[in-house]
Amino acid sequence: MIYLRFLALRLFAFVPFRFRHGVATWIIACAAVIPAGAASAQPLPPGVPEKMPADIPYGTPISLDFARQAVDAAFAEASKRGWKMAIAVVSPSGDLTYFVKMDDTMLASPTIAQNKARTAARFRRDTKGMFDLTETGHPYVMTLDPTLVASPGGIPIISEGKVIGAIGCSGGAGAQDAVVCQAGIEALNRK
Repeated sequence: MIYLRFLALRLFAFVPFRFRHGVATWIIACAAVIPAGAASAQPLPPGVPEKMPADIPYGTPISLDFARQAVDAAFAEASKRGWKMAIAVVSPSGDLTYFVKMDDTMLASPTIAQNKARTAARFRRDTKGMFDLTETGHPYVMTLDPTLVASPGGIPIISEGKVIGAIGCSGGAGAQDAVVCQAGIEALNRK
């Protein structure tokens, strides 16, 4: 590689001055392509996936009406089971779109529900996946974002193959939160 660069510089000396800019651009482009092509041909190390995880494109943010439908269904599920919940729906960027807190819900739950929804939307994956990573010896996950919640109960809302938001629920055990969120997702999928 060093020899090729040396040779290019030596040949450059023989190029008339008025053509040097074009030739220099061509040489730089060629020099950049050689290492890039060589790097792409190398196999990946063991354990490195070929495709990006959770590579779902972001779509148009969820509408207020659609968010309300998800929260209403989740609220109905929580009420039916006697679980006091905070339920939040956020846009793909994690901004709050719609929120409900049931009477006598744990005081920490509103913030947790919003952060679960925010985590699911921004990371384009169920928060249970984050929980599973931390449980299997990957505590670095908790350093990725100060608002990240690694607990079941946050699910991305996907429409036409794109993340349009997420729903987060808090108030019970993580598994209970996930059941309530799933009711909201299913209500949207029936539409």
